[in-house]
Amino acid sequence: MWIVVLTAVLGAFVIWRVGIAMLRSLSLPSPTSASDEPAPSEPEDVEDLDVYLVCGECGTELKVSRLGELQIPRHCGEKMQVIRRPDRA
Repeated sequence: MWIVVLTAVLGAFVIWRVGIAMLRSLSLPSPTSASDEPAPSEPEDVEDLDVYLVCGECGTELKVSRLGELQIPRHCGEKMQVIRRPDRA
């Protein structure tokens, strides 16, 4: 009888340790993902290019003057559209 109890306790301990190890491996970032990311670049001055972000729902416009990593914002719940207008001069 004591062999069955000892086997059950050891089996539960092994299952618990494997489960904890799996959860820890999921929570840590993978070592290759950190090295694959490009280095952040300096923002570029694009004021003379007349680039705008326009909301398709309400028509709100944002003029882009400095461009870093392009992350299109959301306005009215929809992504804004990137529009380049011809030079005014």
